[in-house]
Amino acid sequence: MKSALQIGLLTLCLLQLETVSAHAVVTDNSLKIAPIHANQTEKVELTFNSQVELGLSQIFLVRKGDQHELLKATQGQQNGRIIVEVPPLEPGDYALRFKVFAADGHLTEDVIHFVVSQ
Repeated sequence: MKSALQIGLLTLCLLQLETVSAHAVVTDNSLKIAPIHANQTEKVELTFNSQVELGLSQIFLVRKGDQHELLKATQGQQNGRIIVEVPPLEPGDYALRFKVFAADGHLTEDVIHFVVSQ
C-alpha cells in the first residue's frame, strides 16, 4: 500500500514538472513558404506549441543598426497562432524579435531572421 502511494505521488510530481516547464516555442512560421516582398505590407503567421497571452507579448521588427519597431499582432484562427503585420520594407536583412508569454505565464524570447528581396 505504501509503495503504491509513493509511486502515485512520484507520477503526479513528474506530470507537474512537465506542465511547469512549458514555454511558448515557435514551431512554424509563414516566412518558410511565403517570403516578404519589397515595398508591400505583409502578414506573417507564427505558430507556437502552446497558447500565447498576446496582451502581455511583444513582437518587434529589427532593422539594420539594431533599430526596433513594435509591430501589431493579432490572434490567429487557432490557439497558438499569431498574425504579425509587417510594414512595407526595402530590400535587405531583417529579423522578428519576440517576447511572448505562454498561457501558463512562462516568458520566451527568440529571433527569426529573414531577407526581403526585389
